[in-house]
Amino acid sequence: MRSSNICCYCTLLFAASLNLFASFSFGKNNGVCVSPGGRFPPFSNEGKPPRRVNKGPKDLTFCRVFRKNTCCDVKQTHPALLSVRRLASTGEASQECLQLWELLECAICDPHVGTRRGIPLICESFCERIYQACSGAYFSVDAKTQVLAPCGVGDFVCGRASEYISNGTELCVVAGFSVMPRDDPEDISCYGGQASLDYIADSLKAPKAGVSREKQTPEILEELRDWWESMPLSNRISWAVGGMVLTAGLLLVSFLVHVYNNNMPRCLQRGPCLNGVMEVGLYAALSL
Repeated sequence: MRSSNICCYCTLLFAASLNLFASFSFGKNNGVCVSPGGRFPPFSNEGKPPRRVNKGPKDLTFCRVFRKNTCCDVKQTHPALLSVRRLASTGEASQECLQLWELLECAICDPHVGTRRGIPLICESFCERIYQACSGAYFSVDAKTQVLAPCGVGDFVCGRASEYISNGTELCVVAGFSVMPRDDPEDISCYGGQASLDYIADSLKAPKAGVSREKQTPEILEELRDWWESMPLSNRISWAVGGMVLTAGLLLVSFLVHVYNNNMPRCLQRGPCLNGVMEVGLYAALSL
């Protein structure tokens, strides 16, 4: 049953505001991983510099764009994955909301965030973007963490974000983050500004060692590369951050429709194209 519970959200906002004050008080960056507290699980490599996460039981299940340099392991990324999954299934969120919520949940894995004391600090402008995209999605109070979270199957009290929250700053704070007011787009001290998004974009551009562009590539994979490079940066970042889990899947479907429309006549003339289409997912996975 979805109903209003304004008092609960007011209490939540007050408690989260205390976290906001604490975050500004302890925001120094010493270059080593510092567990933020709050709703976020502690880092396994506390007190050590961010490092590359290799494949294995502690590999990132989400937020994989940060795999090369992060304080995170599966303990941080699995809750983020579950949050976005709930938002996609029972939260009734739009695609834009899902993309931005992925980026927000993955803030903890940004090495600049993980090495700064206190609750993850989010740029005010980014919080406003999230609110505009997610104001119509359904949220509830997580029973374990006591912060705002996407509505789940077992939640009895859910409501649209706009019913309880009036702006992006409130949304980020009650979701367990702190907010940098009037942020500078070039300032990397807060997450979600242009500087931090540029950092993510740069990590996407880094070529894999030992992989030659001259290597023979199936025609359909060349088409995928062209389609990928023409995609808006915000969509490419969402694909990489999520590691082909949710919104990335929507992008893959979009490409398959593109392939179908452009290549079906040739497929009918030249024979089966199925193997090439199936390789699309493999190429996308290897490109992360």
